[in-house]
Amino acid sequence: MNVNQQPHMATPYGQPQPGYQGYPQPGYGGDHVPSGYPAQYAPYNGPGSAYQQGPPQGTRGPPTSGAPPVSGAQNYSQFGQGENQNGPPPMGAPPQRPPVSQPYTPGAVNLPGPQHPYGQRFGAPPVSMQHMTNQMASMQVGSTAPSPAGPGYAPPSVSQAAVSAPYTPAAPPTFPPASTASSQPLPTEALAQAPPHSYYGALPPVQQPFQNAVPTFSSAGPTQPQAPPPVSPQSFPQAPPISQPPFSTAQVHPGPTQSYRGPPMASQGPPMAQANHILPTQPGMPPGPINASLSGPPPQPGMQGYPPQQNGAFGQVRGPQPGYTGPYPGQPNYGAPPAAPASAPAAPKRLDPDSIPSPIQVIEDDKANKGSEPFTTGVRGQAPPLVTTKFQVKDQGNASPRYIRCTAYNMPCNSDMAKQSQVPLAAVIKPLAPLPPDETPPYLVDHGESGPIRCNRCKAYLCPYMQFSEGGRRFQCGFCNCVTEVPPNYFQHLDHTGKRVDCYDRPELSMGSYDFMTTVDYCKNNKFPQPPAFIFLIDVSYNAVKNGTVGIVCQELKTLLDYLPRENPDVESNIRVGFVTYNKVLHFYNVKASLAQPQMMVVSDVADMFVPLLDGFLVSVSESRVVIESLLDQIPEMFADTRETETVFGPVIQAGLEALKAADCAGKLFVFHSSLPIAEAPGKLKNREDKKLVGTDKEKTLFQPQVSFYNTLAKECVAQGCCVDLFLFPNQYVDVATLGVVPTSTGGSIYKYTYFQAPSDQERFLNDLRRDVQKQVGFDAVMRVRTSTGIRATDFFGAFYMSNTTDVELAGLDCDKTVTVEFRHDDKLSEETGALMQCAVLYTSCSGQRRLRIHNMAVNCCSQLADLYRNCETDTIINFFAKYAYRSVLSSPTKNVRDSLVNQCAQILACYRKNCASPSSAGQLILPECMKLLPVYLNCVLKSDVLQPGADVSLDDRAYLRQLVSTMDVAESHVFFYPHLLPLQKLDVESMALPMAVRDSEERLSRGGVYLLENGLNIFLWVGVSAQQELLQNIFGTPAFSQIDPNMTSLPALDNPFSKRLREIIESVRAQRSRYMKLMVVKQEDKLELIFKHFLVEDKSNSGGASYVDFLCHMHKEIRQLLS
Repeated sequence: MNVNQQPHMATPYGQPQPGYQGYPQPGYGGDHVPSGYPAQYAPYNGPGSAYQQGPPQGTRGPPTSGAPPVSGAQNYSQFGQGENQNGPPPMGAPPQRPPVSQPYTPGAVNLPGPQHPYGQRFGAPPVSMQHMTNQMASMQVGSTAPSPAGPGYAPPSVSQAAVSAPYTPAAPPTFPPASTASSQPLPTEALAQAPPHSYYGALPPVQQPFQNAVPTFSSAGPTQPQAPPPVSPQSFPQAPPISQPPFSTAQVHPGPTQSYRGPPMASQGPPMAQANHILPTQPGMPPGPINASLSGPPPQPGMQGYPPQQNGAFGQVRGPQPGYTGPYPGQPNYGAPPAAPASAPAAPKRLDPDSIPSPIQVIEDDKANKGSEPFTTGVRGQAPPLVTTKFQVKDQGNASPRYIRCTAYNMPCNSDMAKQSQVPLAAVIKPLAPLPPDETPPYLVDHGESGPIRCNRCKAYLCPYMQFSEGGRRFQCGFCNCVTEVPPNYFQHLDHTGKRVDCYDRPELSMGSYDFMTTVDYCKNNKFPQPPAFIFLIDVSYNAVKNGTVGIVCQELKTLLDYLPRENPDVESNIRVGFVTYNKVLHFYNVKASLAQPQMMVVSDVADMFVPLLDGFLVSVSESRVVIESLLDQIPEMFADTRETETVFGPVIQAGLEALKAADCAGKLFVFHSSLPIAEAPGKLKNREDKKLVGTDKEKTLFQPQVSFYNTLAKECVAQGCCVDLFLFPNQYVDVATLGVVPTSTGGSIYKYTYFQAPSDQERFLNDLRRDVQKQVGFDAVMRVRTSTGIRATDFFGAFYMSNTTDVELAGLDCDKTVTVEFRHDDKLSEETGALMQCAVLYTSCSGQRRLRIHNMAVNCCSQLADLYRNCETDTIINFFAKYAYRSVLSSPTKNVRDSLVNQCAQILACYRKNCASPSSAGQLILPECMKLLPVYLNCVLKSDVLQPGADVSLDDRAYLRQLVSTMDVAESHVFFYPHLLPLQKLDVESMALPMAVRDSEERLSRGGVYLLENGLNIFLWVGVSAQQELLQNIFGTPAFSQIDPNMTSLPALDNPFSKRLREIIESVRAQRSRYMKLMVVKQEDKLELIFKHFLVEDKSNSGGASYVDFLCHMHKEIRQLLS
């Protein structure tokens, strides 16, 4: 199923699958469509061209051939264009989409001879090229290649002819008569990919006879392709497809050769949906051995020939499924199984997990299809590869997906359509994202004394969407259409196409992302900023001294101060530093270079904080190195015997803020804090942890700050450009919800090390601290998102402060932070111009320069829902939903938040089912190709600790995770909600490739294996009870399971290839994440295994969260209720 091909987009054109079902597939189609577009995204020709002479397959038009023939092969066309199939069939060379390859969805290929009907996870059996060709021959592919994309999209005409050439087949094979069973691939949409083994579910008894016949597409009936019903990806035959056998018995016996009855519809993919579309046998079907496992309930009345759906089109069903039989009867088990004939198995079996969409398969398919070619950003509205795929980006006019990812790359033209679909329209923007070494960082553009050139009316900055006219003397803004004079010093002639002659020499006219040097007009108070400062504020109360953090911080800072951020690695950083220690009172240190010893000044009046010294507090590291080192040696000794247990917190931030104000600069405070601030002072807190409130209407108060003091303080910090990073070392409740207000309002970060123990946690803390101090950061930043007429940015999520409705203010903006922006319509959009957005971030660089970072993004607009559903990105939608839900817990009970998420997801899928999928039995669950993982990922969000906590999850942990997710980018949120699980027993030491990941479910773990699981915050090494001795010896240096130490936090450095490769993998995984992940070794059946199982997100959770299978059934029920 072209599952992941389009990474998340269901582009109209599917990409090749790495092989259907795991078999390598020949690629179809050349690399590029002749017109020069990267095939995967052809030019958008506008609706008109879609109607070619005669309805091309895949576009919508009246069925020319009358009702589908009895054999119903068409069933499969089930997915018309957008479904699972997302467009063209998944085969074919990667990004291309020559039309011809489209029609043959791998799903639709029939192979002669025995074969497992779709056992392998997602995909059709291998097909030989010759066989394919023959089949095609029988299909009368007319001059009109199908327009895979569905209504309104047609591949460029040139490409059509060209593509069809390769497939001139040899003489068509003869086909059996119509009555042979038809083998259709399961619609991926419907999720049916079923495993090869037995049926999961009872089938209607009548069906048995052809359980073993090889299904074939019958060739009877018009050879002319039937046009699928409108837009829908699935075109279901009107009459039930009779000859379709149930999918997937264990072994299919060879039967008459299959034939196609006309080219499969463009989007036929393995019909997921069909999986369970089991139809009564046709008269004339060859009887086959009766297999008891197939017996099942008789067809229900009223189902027009569709037998009870076994659990919603998800592939073979086991046992009378908690059946989707007819309408949901409303039993708790989402509908109880119908009474089965005696031969039916006694116990209902659950839906087979292998027959529902697999995240791993989607990820692997995307890697195979999109990982090899660079992703060029020059084509509007193409969805990028998934975040799990490694790819190179070439900036050709739109921002790289490393900077901006959108939930939909085809925006609805009007608000009614957006409301109807309920797909959120949002962008996740990471303005200072780091780039891999093989990509060029944004160029710095200097427009001279007059500053960056902008539109006179909307103030958008010059970018590739500006149209020059009058020989180059004016330009028309792409955002508001206003015409602006070009300054004389920037004038350049235009070429014959209307582009400036120097277009490609200027990043601002040809690239999606670039930086501008600004003038003094862009600076606070119209004067250039001072270089920023870093102030380290260290808690020296009893708890902090006892757990070792004071000594560790002081020791580390001696070397870390040589690595302060700088733009040029050869020049020393011009960031100045200062030091404060505190418990109930504050101690400031004078570390002026001329002093022999540092001087301490104590401020005990914490109610009215001030900085007791100006000169000597903020200093250059190189000038004052000796004095600073002396101070860092003395601090742990001075407080070694302290008995002071109480701390303050508000005055600590005030002290740093006052110091920055006095120095008239922006900067960052690094606060190392250990306990709830209960000493008398502004911002004093009390312990309000009350587990009895969890799950009640008052639970939201636990996420809100206890006092308003910190909100006011945060506002003052933002005004000064004072960003706060908080390192917490709590042994009990510290009220993260309140202490986190200032960090999360100033663009800062929170790091939490509960029950910190130096031997096991020091490595994690020091790695986090080093990265936090060294990473690229901008200060005193303001971000504004401008959009073209028709939409506007209405809501923002992240760690920032807003004093008005448009400007996102960030005292600090580092390379890990994202800001998520939601858009709404305020007018209509047009398909011709698409929708444009420009994110401009004004910030002070670490060298003290005032700069603008610009990111531009253009997406397509569509008037057909099918086009919207073909071009969404599920990972970004989940990132948005999680942030939206995590913010909602501040104002609504968690149960209401969960219900509204389920409801919105059901509306998205019901709208697709109603408007884009062909009519089909209500028992089928049909999902859009690019959203088939929406249910599994959404379920992970619903049962996360913030929304559905287990009894052992503390309020502080929930507040911490809530704040953490608010700034995550798409890659981080993806692995956070659906952790990465690697089977190490399959690791090939010779290869640089990682073993293919497995799904997050306990049933995927083998007792003889060793698995690595990571979610961006933790790494677990799970060791099976029966793991091979050789494997254990290679990893742990001991062959005995019982001798493995579960308390180890790092693997021994053994001299064998396996140990070296495993340690390299762990290091490379850590390097990809913004936080250092501590390693935990979990032995099977050990007490720690409960923690590990919490991350197996496809299973039921202890806190009551549903398993993936159960949630899918629940979603199906919700969708059916909406449709009825």
